[in-house]
Amino acid sequence: MTSARFPLAVLPTPLTRLDRLAAALGRGPLWAKRDDLTGFGVAGNKARALEHLVGDALARGADVLVTGGGPDSNFVAAAALAAAVAGMDCELVVAGGAHRTTNLALAADAGAVLHPLDGPREGIDAAVERLAAGLAREGRRPLAVPRGGSTRVGAAGFAAAAAEVVAQWPEPQPPASVVIPVGSGGSVAGLLAGLAAAGADWPVLGVSVSRPPDEITATVLDLAAATAGAPPRADLLTIVDARGPGFGVASPADRAAAALVRRTEGLLLDDTYGAEAAAVLVEHLGTDPRPALFWLTGGIPSALAHAGEQAHDEEIRERTP
Repeated sequence: MTSARFPLAVLPTPLTRLDRLAAALGRGPLWAKRDDLTGFGVAGNKARALEHLVGDALARGADVLVTGGGPDSNFVAAAALAAAVAGMDCELVVAGGAHRTTNLALAADAGAVLHPLDGPREGIDAAVERLAAGLAREGRRPLAVPRGGSTRVGAAGFAAAAAEVVAQWPEPQPPASVVIPVGSGGSVAGLLAGLAAAGADWPVLGVSVSRPPDEITATVLDLAAATAGAPPRADLLTIVDARGPGFGVASPADRAAAALVRRTEGLLLDDTYGAEAAAVLVEHLGTDPRPALFWLTGGIPSALAHAGEQAHDEEIRERTP
């Protein structure tokens, strides 16, 4: 699981007890792994993967990082900032048009070149490879990274996070479950690999926000095996379907769960990952007397934008006669 590392994050991130949320749910001890506080830009847990992805790029002599995502992708902003700090250029494929969001504004401010892609998100990785190939023909030294940074190298960053949280865990018994959102699968794959390496048989409850559970489960297990060098404990992984109204669109239950977390603990959850994970936490573990771990992955720019939109909508409804 070792790879070259370019330091970005402030580690370890805190493990904090959510007593007010636990009391509101009537459940046992609840802990949060605060990867919203990695300390690099507003990258959240993406900083962990990017430390290894950028380190690998520099070790390979790359001079431009090529990746992509949707307009509201936390990863594209984080990748652009990481590349700039490392002295590399960055070129980004943006699906769904490049209309300016907070994350795209951050990416552009970091000097990234944005390439709008007409078509679904599923076409991003192929477009990234084409863009990198074109740059190579021009004499550049690109490194192509799939959306979310979900490669063996990127997952190594989260394998280290697993060892980190095992060392921090204060309860006499392991968590009943580690609740974590799942997009492209790299974070959960690294988590499984790292838990196995630490000898921690912790159940992981993945909350899939973009892919069918069967599909992403296979992807996660394959990537975890590649990261760890051995097959992971498949029986410790459960992935539930939280795609709801669509990628990046929170359901009323998701937003209610996010509001509960915000009003009890002051934590901000985005509509793409955090709100869905909170809703699954409430539904599946809400009254469990055993301790549990909720992994906050970040997404603060999106959380602020969505909170503002929701507050505006609520104000309009209140004022409408």
